[in-house]
Amino acid sequence: MPTTYPAGVRFLPNAVTVIALCSGLSAVYFSFSGRFELSVAAAGIAALCDALDGRLARLLDASTKIGAELDSLSDLVAFGVSPALVIYIWELNQLRYGWAFALVFAVCMALRLARFNTLLDAEDEFPFTKEFFTGVPAPAGALTAGIPLYLWLTFGPGWWSLPLVIGVWTLLIAGLMVSRLPTLSFKTVRVSPRLAAPLLVLVGVAAAVLVTAPFLGLAVVASGYLLLIPYTVYRHRWLARHPETWHVPGRDRRAVARAARSARRLGLRPPLRRRVAGRASAMARAVRRFGEDSGTATRGRPANGSSSDSGRVNGRTSPRGDRLRLGIRRARRR
Repeated sequence: MPTTYPAGVRFLPNAVTVIALCSGLSAVYFSFSGRFELSVAAAGIAALCDALDGRLARLLDASTKIGAELDSLSDLVAFGVSPALVIYIWELNQLRYGWAFALVFAVCMALRLARFNTLLDAEDEFPFTKEFFTGVPAPAGALTAGIPLYLWLTFGPGWWSLPLVIGVWTLLIAGLMVSRLPTLSFKTVRVSPRLAAPLLVLVGVAAAVLVTAPFLGLAVVASGYLLLIPYTVYRHRWLARHPETWHVPGRDRRAVARAARSARRLGLRPPLRRRVAGRASAMARAVRRFGEDSGTATRGRPANGSSSDSGRVNGRTSPRGDRLRLGIRRARRR
C-alpha cells in the first residue's frame, strides 16, 4: 500500500531548492565585502541542497513540473551566475575583457542545463548511458571553476591567482560543461560490501581534511574529479565496444568481456543483442534454401558433372556449402 505524506511534507523538496537558490545569491553578497571564504561556504550549501532536493522529491513522491523548472533555475543562478560574479569580483575585474569571461561561463552553464533538460525525454543510445553525464554537470562545473580561488585562500597570491590564468581556466571549465565528453554519474555507482570499510575510512580522512584545511580539500577533490574524465571517456568507449556487458553488474563486466574474447578466439561468435532477430530470420531463410536445394539435387545435374554453385560438388551440397548457408563458421585451429 503506497504511503501518503501530508501536503506540508511534500512541499519540502521545493523549499530545499529555494534554499539552494538563496545560498547561491548569498555567495555573491559575501564577495562584495571581500569575504570569499563565506562565498565558498555558501556555494557548498547550495551544492548540498541541490543533491538533496531531487532525492527528497523521489522519496516523498512529490515530483512536479514546477519543481523541475525551479530546480533548473536554481542551478543556473547558484552554479552559473553566482560563480561567474564571485570570480569577476575577485580577480577578473582587473582584466580589460574580464567581464566577457564571466559572461561566457554563465552562458555555457545555461546551455549545459538546457541540453540536460532536453535529454531527459530522449531515448538512450546505449543501455549504459544512464551511468554517465554528457559534459561536466552544473555543481561540478562550479566546484572546478573555483580551484584558483581555493588555492588563493590556502596559499595566498601566486601564479594561480593571476587574472589571465583565472580567465583561461574559466573558459576551459565552460568548454567542458558544453562538451560531449562523458562524465561519471555518481548516482549509479554501487559499492561492493568488501569495499565498504575502506571507503568509510576514506570518507573519514576526507572529513578530517575538510575540517582542518577546507579550501585545500576542495581543491584536491575538484582536481581529482577532473583527473577522472580521461578514465570516464575510456570506460564509455570500452562499454560501447562490449555489448555483452551492457546488462551485467559493473563488478562482473570485466569477467564477461574476457569470456567473450575467449569465445571469439575459439570461433564462437554470439550475435549482438540488437541483431538477434535479423540473424534468426537469415538462418531460417538459409535452412529453407538448403531444403529446396537438397530436393532438386537429384533431378537436375549439369552435363559436365560440375555445378555453378560454389557450395556444390558433383551435384551434391558440400559440407562447406552447408556451413556457409547456415551461417556456421569453422573454429580456427591454433
